[in-house]
Amino acid sequence: MVQELNEDNLSQIVEGSETVVVQYSASWCGNCRIMKPKFKKLATENSDTTFIVVDAEKYPNSRKMATVDNLPTFATFKNGAFVNQVQTNKFEILKDLVNEVTSN
Repeated sequence: MVQELNEDNLSQIVEGSETVVVQYSASWCGNCRIMKPKFKKLATENSDTTFIVVDAEKYPNSRKMATVDNLPTFATFKNGAFVNQVQTNKFEILKDLVNEVTSN
């Protein structure tokens, strides 16, 4: 299941979850909208992982947890620590990022 952030509290979610995958997006971002269903598909395939969508414009503290200078950006966290990120609109690249953090 994918959670949409409703407040600027990504750090609390990351600290309280073993594995987190984040999609940073914005309402105006077409590629973000294209990737969201693919992100949701990966969430259903990885039920032990927390999947979060963050509006990068609304939540600056959550945005600072990764280097977000292009959208969509996907970031992974493990045991409260940043692991990796990619800026992509390609499903295979996103899938590789998720596999990297969930297979460890």
